[in-house]
Amino acid sequence: MDLLQRYQKVRQYSETLAAPLIPEDFSVQPADFVSPPKWHLAHTTWFWEQFVLLPFSKDYKVYDEDFAYLFNSYYNNVGKRVLRPDRGNMTRPGVDAVMRYRAYVDKAMQQLLQTEVASEVNNIIEVGLNHEEQHQELFLYDIKYILGHQPTFPVYGRPAILPSEKKEPGFITLKEGIYEIGHTGDEFCFDNELGRHKVYLQEVAIADRLVTNSEYLDFIHAGGYDDFNLWHDDGWHWKQENNIAAPMYWHLIDNEWYEYDLDGLQRLNPETPVKHISFYEAYAYASWRGMRLPTEAEWEAASVHFSWGSLWEWTNSAYLPYPGFNKAPGALGEYNGKFMVNTMVLRGASVATPEDHSRRSYRNFFYPHMRWQYGGIRLAKDRI
Repeated sequence: MDLLQRYQKVRQYSETLAAPLIPEDFSVQPADFVSPPKWHLAHTTWFWEQFVLLPFSKDYKVYDEDFAYLFNSYYNNVGKRVLRPDRGNMTRPGVDAVMRYRAYVDKAMQQLLQTEVASEVNNIIEVGLNHEEQHQELFLYDIKYILGHQPTFPVYGRPAILPSEKKEPGFITLKEGIYEIGHTGDEFCFDNELGRHKVYLQEVAIADRLVTNSEYLDFIHAGGYDDFNLWHDDGWHWKQENNIAAPMYWHLIDNEWYEYDLDGLQRLNPETPVKHISFYEAYAYASWRGMRLPTEAEWEAASVHFSWGSLWEWTNSAYLPYPGFNKAPGALGEYNGKFMVNTMVLRGASVATPEDHSRRSYRNFFYPHMRWQYGGIRLAKDRI
């Protein structure tokens, strides 16, 4: 598939995700960490205009001067922007105007991609494609939150099905020794996956599957949410202040647990992996089991021995730069580096991750209290 075909495929998928929505869905922002669907469609379009067309397409004319202010996300080098909690206040421009903006930019991009593209431009386009794929996953998180916090639990569409875990859990032993982690090869990666480096790991046993809903229910029934001994202090205060007593989207109705997903409210399947778990909850569950979460280095070294990809998996590693990490100059240098504080690393991929947008070295990261992403739990235990 050539670059133009890849561009068209990625751009079309964003619009495919938006197709089931009604106009009223597009501008809603029920929480400050949720972005309205309309904003995703516009922001991913602004990215192409700002970082590819303006610097590299001769005679390109900006579609609307206000859009850089309205749809910039966090690139301080580019200029002022609407703050994230205020994105839902923008009823204008409307959805039709955003779609016209997408068509205008797509036409200009297609013209550019039909010419010979310099390697510098090609590298930025690769970032742009992966950037839009990230937003496609965030789009699903956000629309699920928007619909899942409505009183009638509307159906968006049938979600990807998580595999059932009927087998008894087992553990894979990772021998003590020196391992290499980080991206290798010529394929695309984000800068936070570089540079590849050696780590020394103690022997560890890592679960060969994720924790299931049934197993997590045991934690709830055993009073796991009421035992402060299992929790980080920050996690305990978060749980108390927000009255957390179950994973996000779980609902106890007539003494039976239900779970909301993109196909609506359904009875909880005990055999599928528990999801929409915060780092705090994952840590508390592991403590209750007398185990822990794997570090990201352990996860990457052991991941050749188990299947992954149904849920992002919390690790016990803070999101920090690898040795030799260097931020790119200018606005694109803001992509990852400035977030390397106060967040925790998740590894793998999820059922919401676009096709071919995953690899063993991929470093996802979220604040420890966040759980609207498709995140789950894999256990580890020390072999001493």
